[in-house]
Amino acid sequence: MLDQLVSATINGLTSGATLFLVALGLSLIFGVLRVLNCAHGSFYAIGAFMAAVVWALLRAAGLPGYLIYPGLVVIAIAVGIVVGPVVERFLLHWSFSVEPLSRREVVQLLATFAVFLILEDGQKLVFGTQPYYSGAALGLLGATRIAGILHTNYQLLLVPLAGIVLWLLRLFLSRTRSGRCLVAVAEDAEVSATMGIRVTRMQTLSFTLGAALAALGGALASPAIGVTIGIGADMVVLSFAVVATAGLGQIEGTAVASILIGVAHSLTVFFLPILDTVSPYLIMLLVLIVRPMGLFGMQRQRSI
Repeated sequence: MLDQLVSATINGLTSGATLFLVALGLSLIFGVLRVLNCAHGSFYAIGAFMAAVVWALLRAAGLPGYLIYPGLVVIAIAVGIVVGPVVERFLLHWSFSVEPLSRREVVQLLATFAVFLILEDGQKLVFGTQPYYSGAALGLLGATRIAGILHTNYQLLLVPLAGIVLWLLRLFLSRTRSGRCLVAVAEDAEVSATMGIRVTRMQTLSFTLGAALAALGGALASPAIGVTIGIGADMVVLSFAVVATAGLGQIEGTAVASILIGVAHSLTVFFLPILDTVSPYLIMLLVLIVRPMGLFGMQRQRSI
């Protein structure tokens, strides 16, 4: 019983780490653009597919398998740089001028959902409908026995890696000019514009970073899952649950909510499988009943 509890907790932490990266990108995009990006799961899926393809190419070329690890980071950056600006500038940016605000939010939700459908069909055209597997990459770093159960070191390293990403993002936001401009735009885009900050550039930057974080989550998760069409839809719904639980735009809160939901989901898989599918959303529901703005969310006030 104790061994199962320890194993379930470890599995929850490792799955929560990749979930955190995706939800962090979603939270960052909302914090700056005030857009709930339905297409976010597609960035996760693209990162996962690209990682699986790169792994297959490395094996076919006879190159060392260890190259996949730095390759995962390169894939995430490439997806962010290529896909992020294109989606934001050409498929979403026009919606920022829609008035009134209530109509703009509906338009943006529909626009990002349309982008999601386009990217899903694009994945079918490029990658096909057969699953991709790169599970052999899990074993390259060896395994560690914890509470009598073997866990791959690759998955164990996902937790500190997620912490490093959070630290680097916080460092970027607090120590760099671009980061401080992002924070200013997130607080008040209109005042930021009057201070000379190029708001449109910051919006594109935040969307690019968010897309890269989602792709990184997908790339890192790729060796542990069967990469197939549909994983993006599952992940974006789960990410929405994390962000809603934490509070929209709350970066550190997203980390806490990801751990909470990841561990709770893993525990239900082990001990109460009948609630496997709904456990993340039950947590979200309970939190929102008690705190409608999320665990760390605060009601915003705006003077007219």
